[in-house]
Amino acid sequence: MAIRNEEMILEVERFNNTKKWIVEKKGKVKKDYEKYEEKITDLKKSSGGTYSNDLLIYENLFKFTSENVKRYEEASINPYFARIDFREKRRDTETFYIGKFGLNDEDKNEEVVIDWRAPIANLYYSGTYGESYYFSPVGIVEGELNLKRKFLLKDGSLTDAYDEGVNEIILKNSIEGEQLTDEFLKVTLEQNVSSKLKDVVATIQKEQNEIIRAYKNKPIIIQGSAGSGKTTVALHRLAYLVYEYDDDVKNEEILVVAPNKIFLDYISEILPNLGVYNMSQKTFEDVCKEILGYKGKVYGKDEKLSMLIESDDNEKVKYIKASSKLKGSLSFKMLLDKYIKYLEKQDIDVDDIKIEEYVLFSNKEIKRLYARDMVHLPIKKRKEEIERYFKKKLKDKVQTIKEKIEDDYFFKIKDVKSLNIKEEEKRKQIISLYDERDLKVSKLKEQGKLKLKEFFKEWKQREITEIYKGLCSSKELFNHITNNQIPENIVDFIIETSKENFSKKIIDIEDLAHMVYLKLKLEGLNKKYIHIIIDEAQDYSYFEMYLLNLLSKQNSLTIVGDLGQGIYNYKGINDWNKLIKTVFNDDATYINLTQSYRSTIEIIDFANKVLSHQNLNVKPAKPVLRHGDVPSTIEFLDDKDFIDKLNGICSDLEEKNKESVAIICKTIDECKKIGKEINKLAKYKWTIIGNNSNEIKSKKIIIPSYMTKGLEFDATIIYNCSEENYNNEDIDKKLLYVNLTRALHKEYIFYKGKKSQLIT
Repeated sequence: MAIRNEEMILEVERFNNTKKWIVEKKGKVKKDYEKYEEKITDLKKSSGGTYSNDLLIYENLFKFTSENVKRYEEASINPYFARIDFREKRRDTETFYIGKFGLNDEDKNEEVVIDWRAPIANLYYSGTYGESYYFSPVGIVEGELNLKRKFLLKDGSLTDAYDEGVNEIILKNSIEGEQLTDEFLKVTLEQNVSSKLKDVVATIQKEQNEIIRAYKNKPIIIQGSAGSGKTTVALHRLAYLVYEYDDDVKNEEILVVAPNKIFLDYISEILPNLGVYNMSQKTFEDVCKEILGYKGKVYGKDEKLSMLIESDDNEKVKYIKASSKLKGSLSFKMLLDKYIKYLEKQDIDVDDIKIEEYVLFSNKEIKRLYARDMVHLPIKKRKEEIERYFKKKLKDKVQTIKEKIEDDYFFKIKDVKSLNIKEEEKRKQIISLYDERDLKVSKLKEQGKLKLKEFFKEWKQREITEIYKGLCSSKELFNHITNNQIPENIVDFIIETSKENFSKKIIDIEDLAHMVYLKLKLEGLNKKYIHIIIDEAQDYSYFEMYLLNLLSKQNSLTIVGDLGQGIYNYKGINDWNKLIKTVFNDDATYINLTQSYRSTIEIIDFANKVLSHQNLNVKPAKPVLRHGDVPSTIEFLDDKDFIDKLNGICSDLEEKNKESVAIICKTIDECKKIGKEINKLAKYKWTIIGNNSNEIKSKKIIIPSYMTKGLEFDATIIYNCSEENYNNEDIDKKLLYVNLTRALHKEYIFYKGKKSQLIT
């Protein structure tokens, strides 16, 4: 409920005074920033490029101060968003203001603003009125929570404030027939969409807060309905982990894996806004390419999906799906493990390293080191260690051979001495043997080095691409490794497509993942991540998820997805329990988020009807009670008719200040076709977003269905939801569900001919 006017006056005064204090503080911090910057410049000049401990100290101070400047600049606009009053046992009631960043007044030794990630701030998100508690570094702090107040901020001004009522439930859903009582949240949700994903520190809900503050070293899997805020929660969790585990979690050791470049651009501002900088944000393809050092072309998942949707060759589609399913399974991991064992056997099938007839290092010794003493190391490291060890032992080995040569020649000379021949001839033979012996001995060291060099050059690890090509280009080897357990027609398809791709210097994304796995096992990996966020996880295969888990240092992963949006279902995850069992050995936390904050109840109810056609064990989204218009289903006759109606819709949306609009087509080809006509005849300019697009700059876009996941718009226009375009295929059900869950406020579904049964 909104607070009384006299209280509001006091809050506005306090808000404005805090802003003034921040501006003064920011000025002081900026002076330090400039001072450190100048000092670094001077030290660089005086050091002449040599290492300086002072320089390192000032660079660290500069970095810290630089981040502080950014925090104060943001805090100077909106210093805080909430207030709590808490009375700890046997103490007086204290008031705490909660903001995006903690701010301290060192002169008064007081906290002006509490960081939203601080332990006591948990009372704002999860605490209840009356007796309450929170966990602090020194243990449980018990007391009484007397007030939760939320501030509505606009353009740097405090415009309104709401108190949460005693025992008030923050959010209730429509299924229970109850009303949304959180006025503050309702006002926030009614705002228009931004071009970038924004932080939600002011409106984090209780169930979201529990995920954000969960234990670090255990995988969390979040099944979140469309619009449940799962991506936002995952990114806020990352900001929390950086704050809570600041000694362990370094920003550069964090990885966010996103579905495409458009989505990366969409989420690009949220972490810096939360004070988290310099972390890695990449697509899975880019993660793999970076590990392999591969700069060539990749046949990506979106290209493959687009081809599967558009292809009329049912036989080819069947083989592609079967091949992808196999390659994405953990059975293929077992296949690669067997291939590695095969490579190990090949590696130890080597001869003795000899200098003439003398054994420098025996095959037996090589086998012992390779297959027993160093078996814990990746193959490449084993070879490197064996080479290092042999070089170290070379001097002793050469000395042993030298002694053996001398012994051999001692007996040869002795035999000559015992011959019954002329003394002159005997002398010549003995001298010749001495010369021969001395020559051999003199060349021993040089020959030893040469023999080692030749051996390890031949024994050197091949490039990963060549190793993988060896498996996927030979039917005989493939069948040998798989023990002929895979149907011949599938094997033939894999071999043929692999050869074709390699000849064109293209690598399929699925093969790229296999190559990374081989690299990890054969060569090892220097860099691993302290925490990994995987978004749209349902679209990864079980193999790819296993691989990403290998990149984590301590099983620290936040995995978010929605099985209802699993558009890559031919190879992706269709059961979270199976993932938990097979990849995480039954050691992961599973959480279900069904409350949807994105769309109106009418839009979500409409989308849930399409979701019900999917045979999935997932709960439908539960909307907050924010009402709007029922989605419109509109028939069109031809392109001109569609564009005329489109112009009318856009004019209406413009009047209602709904700026962000997306026309969602099923395929990229459909986008290009209708986009060409729209930009000839339409009243407004539209931008086509394709597979290679990196960002969305325009407010009005035309985008293929599979690229919209995670994105949201003020209004969406679904192009041609006809029976022909969206039928009873699994992929159509999932794509349409994704399409129908992108709009915040308005949704229009166009169809030509017969309307799809999925929306009737």
